[in-house]
Amino acid sequence: MAESLELLRQVEVFADLPEDQIAWFLSQSQDLQLKAGEAYSRQGAPADAMFVLLEGEFQWRGELAGETIVLSIKAGQVTGVLPFSRMKQFTLSGRATTDGRVLRFPSSLFPDLVQKMPELAKRLVGLMSDRIRETTRLEQQQDRLAALGKLSAGLAHELNNPASAAKRATSQLRDILTRIRDASHELGRRDLTAAQRSEIEKMEASFTQSDGHPPDALAASDLEERIDSLLRSHGQTDLWQLAADLAHRNIKPEALEQLFGTLDAGTARAALVRISASVEIAGLLNELESSTSRISELVLAIKEYTFMDQAPKQNVDIVKSLETTLTILNHKLKRGVIVQRDYHDVPLLVNSFGSELSQVWTNIIDNAIDAMGGKGELRVRTYREDDCVVVEIGDNGPGISPQVRPHIFEPFFTTKGVGEGTGLGLDTVQRIVKKHRGSIQVSSEPGNTRFQIWLPLADGPSLS
Repeated sequence: MAESLELLRQVEVFADLPEDQIAWFLSQSQDLQLKAGEAYSRQGAPADAMFVLLEGEFQWRGELAGETIVLSIKAGQVTGVLPFSRMKQFTLSGRATTDGRVLRFPSSLFPDLVQKMPELAKRLVGLMSDRIRETTRLEQQQDRLAALGKLSAGLAHELNNPASAAKRATSQLRDILTRIRDASHELGRRDLTAAQRSEIEKMEASFTQSDGHPPDALAASDLEERIDSLLRSHGQTDLWQLAADLAHRNIKPEALEQLFGTLDAGTARAALVRISASVEIAGLLNELESSTSRISELVLAIKEYTFMDQAPKQNVDIVKSLETTLTILNHKLKRGVIVQRDYHDVPLLVNSFGSELSQVWTNIIDNAIDAMGGKGELRVRTYREDDCVVVEIGDNGPGISPQVRPHIFEPFFTTKGVGEGTGLGLDTVQRIVKKHRGSIQVSSEPGNTRFQIWLPLADGPSLS
């Protein structure tokens, strides 16, 4: 008893309690001597005991919302169920990682503990409050990591497409530059008049500066056949690839005819090869410009989405924030979601932690896309109501069933399969909206689910 009493006094919440109270606590507790790896509680078992860790090192471990959770704890801590806790089952398994010693106090005696040891009960309530705050922090961190993982995967795909296109274009440019160099050397060896050189350069400039859209597949095939027929009629029987390249750029065979009227066959061939190479280069440069512009657009969207290099709290344009989120989620939208926008005609500003608002829009829009199976109509609307901006995000999916609707804002509630969602999204949304002194409502029926978020406008009192 004396040894146990001394060990118990080393636990902070017991340190200065009267000896008779500690003696009573010890008399009602079960002293467990544990070997390394031995469990003192099991995940899913009734939460029927509080544990005081006297000696050794321990671990809580288990599966929660599809994730493996591991929490290491050392001697000197109180864990398990605490007085006034509503825990019904242990959410994780507790076991010793070294040889250890644990006091097990049954929860059925909590009423007696509150009466006989009121100071301990008060301290344990404070301990439970700390635990709730830490659990909330871990939940938010887990949710952010899950959301970040999904966004990162989508953005990696979005960035990979233009990056791959740019890489292909640069690779093709090397081959084309070799062809244009050889064709230019061939033309340089020929005795061309100033008028002939001018005609070649004029045609080359005309073709490379053409802004015409590529023809459809059927028209391109017909055009390629006509160009190839023209070339064959002038003895050029091996320029089928050149014919295909020119047809893709919507070059008409009539525009090529004059080359054969003013140049001999060999010179016309060299001119055509150079002109075709120049046309290809122009197309590849356009592709490079488009690809790099898309990459820059995504990088800018990421910076705006995360409010990188900006103050964490500022007046945020709600429409700009929504549009940035839609850009970030474009990899999911483009599979078959049509976005209908109805924005207030005057910018509506909210004094806000901008990156947190981005998280609100992301969670709601991502849920809507999933509900529609990736295909449907997403409706995004903003308007002013008194001193608030109202953001309405709706979809034409199957709706939220009456049985599910009361639970959608509960932590860890999810209708998705294991590993597909943490069940933290809408709980996080509600916490962020409340943090901004706003409110959120949802209405749903088949074909029309709407989330409405009210946020105070920036001309009201700023966030503290």
